Amino acid sequence: MSLALYDTGTRTVREFLPRIPGEASVYYCGATVQAAPHIGHLRSGLAVDVLRRWLEHTGLRVTMARNVTDIDDKILAVGARDGVPWWSVSYRNERAFSGAYDALGVLPPTVEPRATGHVPEMIVLMRRLIEAGHAYAAGGDVYFAVRSWPAYGSLSGQQVGAMQQGEPTGAKRDPLDFALWKAAKEGEPAWETPWGPGRPGWHLECSAMATKYLGPTFDVHGGGLDLVFPHHENELAQSAAAGDGFARWWFHNGLLTLGGEKMSKSLGNSLLVADLLRRWRPVELRYYLTSAHYRSTMDYSEEALGEAGAAYRRVEGFLTRAAELVGETAAGTPPAAFAAAMDDDLSVPQALAVVHGAVRDGNAALAAGDKAVVAERYAEVRAMLGVLGVDPLAAPWRDDRRGDLTSVVDALVGVALEQRQQARARKDYAAADSIRDRLTAAGVTVEDTPAGPRWTIS
Repeated sequence: MSLALYDTGTRTVREFLPRIPGEASVYYCGATVQAAPHIGHLRSGLAVDVLRRWLEHTGLRVTMARNVTDIDDKILAVGARDGVPWWSVSYRNERAFSGAYDALGVLPPTVEPRATGHVPEMIVLMRRLIEAGHAYAAGGDVYFAVRSWPAYGSLSGQQVGAMQQGEPTGAKRDPLDFALWKAAKEGEPAWETPWGPGRPGWHLECSAMATKYLGPTFDVHGGGLDLVFPHHENELAQSAAAGDGFARWWFHNGLLTLGGEKMSKSLGNSLLVADLLRRWRPVELRYYLTSAHYRSTMDYSEEALGEAGAAYRRVEGFLTRAAELVGETAAGTPPAAFAAAMDDDLSVPQALAVVHGAVRDGNAALAAGDKAVVAERYAEVRAMLGVLGVDPLAAPWRDDRRGDLTSVVDALVGVALEQRQQARARKDYAAADSIRDRLTAAGVTVEDTPAGPRWTIS
């Protein structure tokens, strides 16, 4: 079985056949960096990360481009509000996004282009559109003529005739037309073009950067469902009108809501990644955000995140106990049922059901002392978690677990456990229980096993 992937453009799940055998090209609409990232942004980035990991697991060499929109109306507004240069706003928040991606184990892209670094490519694309009769310059602006492209609306299902219309504003000929380039305004950054100084429109930049790094036709364009219209619709229209094949698959993840409302910086109901990482382990937050099907809507709750964290710790606990019995070995091959689930439009919920089934079998084998079955399930579980990016014994999580601070804590807890064992040996059970209770109060859970006491941070 090969990967069958949902395509928003055709509204079907169809077999994924890359344009170039053995390779896959993926463009992901990254951050518009007017503010720090919330977990809705990270859910989108993680969905594409899981896709990439599965493509690479199946043997494809993936070229991944993830853009940064570092010039935008909102960025300029934040800079004006805070009294700082626009580029300071962009760079500060770009670093925050990079830190959040890294914290949750998102693989770095092959290339991460900034909009402001690709004005020459935008000028070329605008010239092509103007020469083809699909764009026009007016008053220093450049607009895409929506009615010149009959296929406009095909991605989102919009009908041009049914779109809300008003009177043309400024130099725009038709209220439906959208800006490719915005004329310079006093106090705003500007770049020189044949049509006058100005700055990029939001939609133009992605078409220019995607085709520069992935070619005029590439495999997958990803992003959140909220980008289908108008952003991705406009990207498709301007690229196709210029003669490019553009994306062969449109990969959109469902939204992350809070109390049933879309999580949004503008609505003020977003949960910042940095805040959540102060209260939750990064790997558990990643597990939670990837545990639902990528196309489904997730409504965030602390309870659901807590349940996901507990589920992950059960898997982690099995791997720890298994390694104590059979030794720490490399990951094996994911079971066929796991592969079938991932090939079915990246059905992570079904894939996780296979993971937890293997953990149950492994725990039963541990209880029976069956080393052969334990070793087999250990290798399978590590392989599956590796595909999903949450293997606790692989980077970056292994490094997090065994940092300098953890080594210090390990030594201190070891001293306490040694004192507890000495108290038990002299049958001073009150002292032994007191030590255990104090460790529990400090957040350290002690489990007595045939191999001796084991501790974890609860």
